[in-house]
Amino acid sequence: MAAASGQSGPAPDASSASGLYSAQGRPAPAQSAQPVSYASVSQLNGILSQLEASSKSAQADLAKLRIERWKTDANSKKQMLANIDSIQRNLEGALPEIIAQLRGQPEDLPTTFKLYRNLDALYDVVGNVVDGTGAFGSKDDFQSLANDLSGFESTRKQLAERLENLASAKEAEIVRLRTDLRTAQAAIPAAPAKKIVVDDNEPPKKPVVKKKKPAAKPATPSPTTAPAGQTPPPQTPAKPQ
Repeated sequence: MAAASGQSGPAPDASSASGLYSAQGRPAPAQSAQPVSYASVSQLNGILSQLEASSKSAQADLAKLRIERWKTDANSKKQMLANIDSIQRNLEGALPEIIAQLRGQPEDLPTTFKLYRNLDALYDVVGNVVDGTGAFGSKDDFQSLANDLSGFESTRKQLAERLENLASAKEAEIVRLRTDLRTAQAAIPAAPAKKIVVDDNEPPKKPVVKKKKPAAKPATPSPTTAPAGQTPPPQTPAKPQ
């Protein structure tokens, strides 16, 4: 009984849970261009409608609790009131925002998983309050909260099954896209290699011979000039032919 009333330690905060479950202040992801089937949307709408009904009922039942009248110690009452406040803040704030995001993206895996984790945290804290109500509260309050907890549990199971189906469908889509890509790449023709054609009938071309330039003629030596004061040697006259 002491554990049920919260003496065993504080229950996880369903409104924040270390920032994992709160949707406040976070922009919604971009819309997916992938068309969603009517059956998928109908299934999701049924799950979300059931969750919203359980949330509304739980908020009303929690508001009717009179923790101050419970026959338990002050610390247990304080912890129970903190749990109830955490649940109420989640049901009024974080949960509706995640639901709105998922309605805009019915098959978005991250948003679906975020809702599942938020619902999982809610289930734990609501279960703690139900146990405390069964130990110290009235039977009517206990029965009402137990019904709310059953509604959360049913939604959580359906959401887990939807998550599994979505993950399998996404994996199959990835495999198909990879196969299509390989097929498209294989269908692209390879660029033909360049070929050099040699014609055996064409006469071989003669090599170009470069003409040599004629050698320069040596310059004619000029007659020797005798130094000053000397008589130049007589020149031999040419013989007549």
